[in-house]
Amino acid sequence: MSEAEDMVTEIEALGEKLSEAKASITKRFIGQERVVELTLTALLCGGHGLLIGLPGLGKTRLVETLSTVMGLQGNRVQFTPDLMPADILGSEVLDTASDGSRAFRFIQGPIFCQLLMADEINRASPRTQSALLQAMQEKTVTVAGENRSLGSPFHVLATQNPIEQEGTYPLPEAQLDRFLVQIDVQYPDRDTERDILLATTGEAEESSTGVFTADELLAAQTLLRRMPVGESVVEMILDLVRAFRPEEETASQQVRETVAWGPGPRAAQALMLTVRARALLQGRLAPSAEDVIDMARPVLSHRMALNFAARARGDSLTDLIESTANALSGAKAAA
Repeated sequence: MSEAEDMVTEIEALGEKLSEAKASITKRFIGQERVVELTLTALLCGGHGLLIGLPGLGKTRLVETLSTVMGLQGNRVQFTPDLMPADILGSEVLDTASDGSRAFRFIQGPIFCQLLMADEINRASPRTQSALLQAMQEKTVTVAGENRSLGSPFHVLATQNPIEQEGTYPLPEAQLDRFLVQIDVQYPDRDTERDILLATTGEAEESSTGVFTADELLAAQTLLRRMPVGESVVEMILDLVRAFRPEEETASQQVRETVAWGPGPRAAQALMLTVRARALLQGRLAPSAEDVIDMARPVLSHRMALNFAARARGDSLTDLIESTANALSGAKAAA
């Protein structure tokens, strides 16, 4: 069997396993297929996700369920204004032995896990938020001058309330850029909400079961990076990212007038990975231009910002991303 045939077999087997994982997740997190797919996308790509939604929409429940289904050791940290970096990373304590000798011993913080839930991440002070910067990018933390590895896999799924801003500290651009995707959690539709009511207010609830192990997730991440990406898809990714940089010659007049700063190269890297994950989750062997358009909003919406005049007019960043992406797709199709 050739290498290409081997890859096709592996991709098809992984697709079946991912379908099983989605079915297990939806036993406890009912409906919201888009949210489930984007969260799985973040894990398949080896990245982190920022879940934004109102309280009570099941964000915490989703992360807990993912920990079970994907076979990951999970920890949860409730971010508050008085939380200190040592509360997340860990600290050294002075131990006294039976012979009277003393030595420092490091006590690991909750960040030493495979799936960290950072609940209401924007409630922590910038000092504490910055404790996650090195961990999310390099998968190591530095405590008392010593680098300590977090191991692999390591993922952060953070939650944020979009309306309650009192007593919060907005995440800096450098931190936002470290999240692979922004996942907007909306209200469920009526039928889904009915299913939730019936499933969660009875005598017993459905439980999810493990489908993946940590090693199998790592293997899936490796396979995803081996998936072929056509030249047309690569060009589409580059055109899309560069279309939102107001200083670029190819930027539209609307982008020049409304965008303060556009996405950087990390956005293109994120698109390159997420379009592969979307193809995998839908049982396809390679991504298409449609995948690029579909992933534009979750990948780009937290990596760019409107200028003051656009915000004063009430312009929508989401509408700008969707209209520009669709216009670019239409131009490509016409060509």
